[in-house]
Amino acid sequence: MGALAVLQATDPLEETRAMAHRALDEWIDALAPFFRSAVPPKLSELSQHVQKTRLEFLGACLEAAVEKLYAPYLEQEQATCPHCRKRLWRKRFDDQTISTMQGCFTLKRPYFYCPRCRYGFHPIDEALELAPEEHQYDVQQQATRLGADLPFERAAEHFSRVSGVTAGSHFTHETLTAIGESASLDLVIPQREEIERRIAEARGDDRVRPVLVVAVDGAHIPIRAPAARDEKRPGAYREVKGVRLYLLGRGGGERIISVASWHQVAEVQGFRADLEAIATRVPQDQVRIALVADGAPWIWNVVQAAFPTGTQILDYYHCAQHLYTVAHAQYGETLQAKEWVEITLIRLALNHPERVIGELREMKPENDSAAEEIRKLINYLPENRHRFAYHRAKNAGMPISSGGIESANKFFCHSRMKVTGAWWLEPNSNGMLRIRCAIHNGTFDRVFHHHVKRSQDAREKRSTSP
Repeated sequence: MGALAVLQATDPLEETRAMAHRALDEWIDALAPFFRSAVPPKLSELSQHVQKTRLEFLGACLEAAVEKLYAPYLEQEQATCPHCRKRLWRKRFDDQTISTMQGCFTLKRPYFYCPRCRYGFHPIDEALELAPEEHQYDVQQQATRLGADLPFERAAEHFSRVSGVTAGSHFTHETLTAIGESASLDLVIPQREEIERRIAEARGDDRVRPVLVVAVDGAHIPIRAPAARDEKRPGAYREVKGVRLYLLGRGGGERIISVASWHQVAEVQGFRADLEAIATRVPQDQVRIALVADGAPWIWNVVQAAFPTGTQILDYYHCAQHLYTVAHAQYGETLQAKEWVEITLIRLALNHPERVIGELREMKPENDSAAEEIRKLINYLPENRHRFAYHRAKNAGMPISSGGIESANKFFCHSRMKVTGAWWLEPNSNGMLRIRCAIHNGTFDRVFHHHVKRSQDAREKRSTSP
């Protein structure tokens, strides 16, 4: 035996290298038809061939690395029961197909069984942190990200085309649902240290504290009741209550730094508890807080409780819509209606709601419809009298519209939850929303690692038959 052969026989790294070289030779041999052809292939043809065959090569390399790195586990004859510490002898080998983003291979896993505890296990599963399913955690993670953006069938189709790994729509749906169940507000919302880092980034060298915008609004998605497949499934639109926190630099700036988003189908009390929990992670003394929303009373109740020092700003366009309703009822579609709205908005922007209310009381309605709309506006303005100082807000670099949360509603809810024909169970919809928020918040990896830990803990508790 030559010196190189002796080295390869004793050095696991060199043995792995030799196995990878053999796999590479086989992969290159598959290119032979291209070299024997009279007409050389186009680049796209070569690329397609590599795309189809690369997982076979990479899978062989990955298998070689596992076999050498975990040789003691693959050859293990004895193990200790994790419950009673009894010494056990290997009973058999169990094959498991391992599907990863780098290809597939079959692993022969030594199996041990403790008759005293009635517990069976494969030690290498814990050592490798294997998923109980064929598709391993790297596949699950990437499939979930895609399933959070696209309908499950389309997600599975695109995932297979791009990665070469075939993971069906049912797998994507089940995996995303399981991860969504384990996601929680504590995991989805960035930690206080991360929020402080983003605040420091927004502030830069400026001595003025940046503006933190807290915008709250509701959106509606289709929810159905649980039922068997052959039963009618009555459904209705339910409100998703959402909050978006983002940072602006001095003077408003053009750059927006996202802090956190949270959207759930929930009652007001549940959403209030969530928002207050989010508020505890925000160093409120390091920012100037702008609370932006429309006129819904429940919104102002919850944001005031969570951020009591925030400046309350009624959405400018929501306010303008109320004014236009009165103007059209009173003056019709005329220039006078537009002029009245513009003058009234200026007065509100300069924080003179009492003057506007007084003029409304003196206004002589042209008809019953105008009288009703004027009455509504007279009730609406006093409720929001401290939220109209648009000129002051603009000078402080604060936004005067709720476009930030409206775009968030479209992104988190409408684009994924309201696709044609979709109806959601409430737990599934909330799980999907949590995952979408985690991806946007930059916390999805933490959510996924928590899911992996739960999966591994479940494996530890699960007993198997001999």
